[in-house]
Amino acid sequence: MATDVRKQVSDEEWELRVDLAACYRLIAMHGWDDLVFTHISARVPGADEHFLINAYGLLFEEMTASSLIKIDLNGDKVLDSPYPINEAGFVIHSAVHAARHDVGCVLHTHTRAGVAVSAQADGLLPLSQISLFPLTTLAYHDYEGVALNEAEKPRLVADLGSNNAIILRNHGLLTTGPTIADAFLMMYALETACQIQLLAQSSGSELIKVAQPIVDGMQAQSEQVLQGLGGQLVWPGLLRKLDRTDASFRD
Repeated sequence: MATDVRKQVSDEEWELRVDLAACYRLIAMHGWDDLVFTHISARVPGADEHFLINAYGLLFEEMTASSLIKIDLNGDKVLDSPYPINEAGFVIHSAVHAARHDVGCVLHTHTRAGVAVSAQADGLLPLSQISLFPLTTLAYHDYEGVALNEAEKPRLVADLGSNNAIILRNHGLLTTGPTIADAFLMMYALETACQIQLLAQSSGSELIKVAQPIVDGMQAQSEQVLQGLGGQLVWPGLLRKLDRTDASFRD
């Protein structure tokens, strides 16, 4: 199958497929997957408004470059695949891709820490240095049930605005980026911040929040430290790590 798909796509798309399959594997490696029930999508270069998303039914640890499904904004397959797509995944991801042409990747998780913080009235708190990175670009969207309703799309898009991260209330986390690497790094920061918050809250001690002037000045510091969104700094090393453990994501 890998050979057949490789012959049907451009070199640029194949490289994107490899990166997206790697992202699925990395989500599994970090324990952020939820069997087959979350999704990562990536915009295929070109004017056709095509996107890659997971084959519904494959575990994230099984994802390969050739198994990813190419769809259009209507959810129709552009290349044949024996697998279906997750309709809820399509609603969320197509909404963001259609509205935000600066977004190359949309990453959505249902982690325990992320869902727990999404259920807290105050959401993510400035309790750690790493929390300040997503807090510079964080939005919230109220829960409306399983994301199968097309009418929810404009509300989700409006809540996201120009931000790169959004906490879906009672549901989970979602990050975006111009590249797969950037969306992954933003999720790493957001997920880690949620985990730290729950650990700090569980201690029963009084919590010390980062002072608001520091929070307000974090945008400039973030750009300086990460040289943009930072994905290009960490992604090559993450690919090397995957290659050392299991390079089959490239198939």
